[in-house]
Amino acid sequence: MFFKDIIGQNDIKQRLIQSVKEGFIPHARLISGPEGSGALSLALAYARYVHCTNRQESDACGTCPSCRQFNKLSHPDLHFVFPVVNKKGSKDAYCDDFLPEWRKFLAENTYPTLPEWLQVIGGENAHAIYARESNEITRKLNYKAYESDYKIIIIWYPEQMTDDGANKLLKLLEEPPAKTIFLLVSEDPERVITTIRSRAQALVVPPIGDEALAQALQTKYTLPAEDIQWVLRLANGNYNAAIAIIDSTGENEAYLGLFTTIMRNSWKRDVQNMRVTADQFAAMGRDKQKAFFAYCQRMMRENFLYRLQQPEINYMNRKEAEFAVNFHPFVKENNIIEFMDELALAERHIEANVNPRMIFFDLSMKIAVLLKK
Repeated sequence: MFFKDIIGQNDIKQRLIQSVKEGFIPHARLISGPEGSGALSLALAYARYVHCTNRQESDACGTCPSCRQFNKLSHPDLHFVFPVVNKKGSKDAYCDDFLPEWRKFLAENTYPTLPEWLQVIGGENAHAIYARESNEITRKLNYKAYESDYKIIIIWYPEQMTDDGANKLLKLLEEPPAKTIFLLVSEDPERVITTIRSRAQALVVPPIGDEALAQALQTKYTLPAEDIQWVLRLANGNYNAAIAIIDSTGENEAYLGLFTTIMRNSWKRDVQNMRVTADQFAAMGRDKQKAFFAYCQRMMRENFLYRLQQPEINYMNRKEAEFAVNFHPFVKENNIIEFMDELALAERHIEANVNPRMIFFDLSMKIAVLLKK
């Protein structure tokens, strides 16, 4: 990871680079930022820059022996701590058990998330940074640096540390070994114990600015400028959210089409087309049926909020908003709760394996009544 790979955050990058140039390298930083802002990526780029033996004006060189090791995240003076799950038959798993998966995960994800990582390692089990990890950190720091002036420990999600582990880490931060850098990367710094926070220099990473995010999305996708603006508003500076919104556009358009159809059939009380649409719904598959009902609940909520004429709290895309212009008057104070209840009930019925054709047709009839309430 280089600074150039990180979207926006130019002020943060410059502060980190300048601190290295001036020789101001604190022994501990708490780098906190919301998902999709690039906090972990900044920590990785900073670690690379510190270790680089041929630093450039605004980034690591990319060619020195240190940078070549960083390309594989195998620098001997770079250590990682991150949430893990206990493998079958073991207690207090630690991160070295998962290093191959971790390196591959970071290589494939510029803006990694905890749910994605847990999916890689079997997140159905409880996860944490266990107390044993702090013992491993202590052991590693007892050795001299192999190739660099500094040993760097990147701790991803320090708020996931067990109490014992956090207290052991605190002792290391109180009396840090010479030439050691701790980079704690958090999405929820308030959950990091106060004594650890007080011993680390805070670096707050904001959401990505709209201009930088728009440029990155336009480079990756061919989208009309108007659609990019909608994505920016919905993503709220979260790169991962922006990608998810774009990638789900086709599926959302299909759900919007079905939502439009069910509302029109119900308004007209067109029983024949209700049956035809119910057959189409039954052929979708259970996961998509559940996802559709969840989508319907979101659309009802958004159309109700549309009536308030407060665009900052409304999160529909362009096509959904175009439909809402004519549809929102039918979602009112006297029927919104019943709409949501009926849709939630239909979703539960799908989970319970009730006949989907019957669920959809029955829901269409109920909607016909609620639309004219």
